[in-house]
Amino acid sequence: MTYSLHHLLHQKLAAAGVSALLSVTATPVLATSYGAGIENSQWYLSESVFECSLVHEVPGYGRAVFRHRAGEALSFYLESEIPVMRPGRGQLVVEAPAWRPGVAPRAIGSVTVSDQPRAVTVSSREATLMTQGLLQGMRPTVTRAARYDDRPVRVQLSNVNFSGPYSGYRECVSSLLPVNYDQIRRSRVPFASGSTSLSDTDRQLLDNIVTYVMADSTVERIFVDGHSDSVGSRIDNRALSEERANVVADYLRSRGIDDDLLIVRGHGDQFPVSRRHADNRRTTIRLQRQGERPELQQANGPGMDFSG
Repeated sequence: MTYSLHHLLHQKLAAAGVSALLSVTATPVLATSYGAGIENSQWYLSESVFECSLVHEVPGYGRAVFRHRAGEALSFYLESEIPVMRPGRGQLVVEAPAWRPGVAPRAIGSVTVSDQPRAVTVSSREATLMTQGLLQGMRPTVTRAARYDDRPVRVQLSNVNFSGPYSGYRECVSSLLPVNYDQIRRSRVPFASGSTSLSDTDRQLLDNIVTYVMADSTVERIFVDGHSDSVGSRIDNRALSEERANVVADYLRSRGIDDDLLIVRGHGDQFPVSRRHADNRRTTIRLQRQGERPELQQANGPGMDFSG
């Protein structure tokens, strides 16, 4: 009788121990979540003809930014001075806020998390799906393991107070310049053999350069450098390169560029960029802003454009 009671007690204690162990191991690891609440959710619009940005402060984490540069598509990034997520592949979804239970989350795709301050960057497709989710009352969320343990880290964007700044963002985008500085700071106009004629494509490029320069008061120099291939005499090639440079410079002047900005030069066949003759028949245009060091932008070495 005593043995039976002890045996039964031992079995119950053992079962209780297993049950307790199971309950411990089955407990989910709690995620660390960063996100603004209803009381502190704000979106800020930064706008110019060069760029439109929607900035959202994420308390405790950093900031989330939708960015649309002139001449480019919409992009998005998360920025934090303190890396809290482990580098690797994370997940991006749009999910309903806590006050909308029962709405299933929608997966957008995986994202790459880096250890840089701008930890997550996504392309136009994902950024557009995120803005659509915000307009529908959802919260885009990036999830990735914590940097130093296996706890999930969730960074959420609040939809509260988003729609108003987004309307301003759309108006801003409609007024962006057709190109940005990086796209036209170094440009090239090609020419057929012996030709100095501009094509419609060339004029469109030059029009974009004019539009940008007229908007950016920090551009202080425009270098226009004509080049030729090595076919024929050097004297003829030098004259042809000068004419090609002048054709481009004259077009820029005709569109309103101040002559004081222009430095026009012809180099003949002195600075080839390729063994192919067609690649060397060109005029290059380089913009220089205030504060840029010209010596760092010279390109007169072998195989390079001469541009200052």
